[in-house]
Amino acid sequence: MSTVPERSLHRLRDRPAPAEPDHDDAGHRADRAGRWTDPSRPSHRRGLSSRVGQAGTAFVILVSVAVAAWGAGAFGGAGVQDTMGGLLGEDGSWLAPAAPAFGIWSLIYAGLLAYAVWQFLPPAQTRRHDGLRGLVLTGVVLNSVWLVAAHLELLWLTVVVILALLAVLVTTLLRLERRRHASWSERILLDGVQGVYLGWICAAAVANVFAWLSFHSWLPGAFLPATWALAGLVIATIVGAVISVYDGGRIGPAAALAWGLAWIGVGRSDGTGMQSGSVAVTAIGCAGVVLLCWALALWLSHRSATGEARDVILDRD
Repeated sequence: MSTVPERSLHRLRDRPAPAEPDHDDAGHRADRAGRWTDPSRPSHRRGLSSRVGQAGTAFVILVSVAVAAWGAGAFGGAGVQDTMGGLLGEDGSWLAPAAPAFGIWSLIYAGLLAYAVWQFLPPAQTRRHDGLRGLVLTGVVLNSVWLVAAHLELLWLTVVVILALLAVLVTTLLRLERRRHASWSERILLDGVQGVYLGWICAAAVANVFAWLSFHSWLPGAFLPATWALAGLVIATIVGAVISVYDGGRIGPAAALAWGLAWIGVGRSDGTGMQSGSVAVTAIGCAGVVLLCWALALWLSHRSATGEARDVILDRD
């Protein structure tokens, strides 16, 4: 009967244990203590995740819908489009979208109302969702603040608020991409709604900033205002392309941004108000580019071993 030499036994005992993988077969992650964590683990039920927090979130969303109706003039008085001499209306600047574009708010608010109900249900009680509740609520509140600022005719404040809202929605996207959704309802009512919201605010922010710059005549005089509008469209398109690549080709952000850009083109070519053939053609072309970037990102995601287009572009396994 053979025996293992004592020196070999010492080497075997001294050999370091194999490192644990960062992910198991189910896609779970190991935290710093070495415990496997599941993105769909049950909620910790504290703060906004508690029943009181959920009720508060639903109440804030209902109030925001009422504020939106007020902002549109549903309760009498001027709508946002009529404040400040129509500066935020469909012909307030070269990058203002035509009136039908704003119909996307109906989709966004319908999604938020559905989210307000869904967040009470068992599929919504996940750690992934818990980490996003505050951002979702902040995005809702900031839009209401923007409407109030517009009615108070504080144009500078509308710019500050909409840029803050854009930052919140981008942060939401970054958080969403850290872990996969736990259910299809989560993907639609959390990822989907926030994605559409982000895409539209990208277009709205460019229009809002351009209106502010035009109002104060702060656009450098070496070029015509329409030329600066073309630059704004290019910036919005680049942002849309980056978002498409980062989020792996999700349709929500790209479709909403393309919607806004296309209606900017319609607004500059509908025969009323501010007209520019170059802005119209560029805006519609940029909408097509955004959708093309989305399709390319989706294709790259299917080719990536990680399921992420950004990993193919950055050549990461």
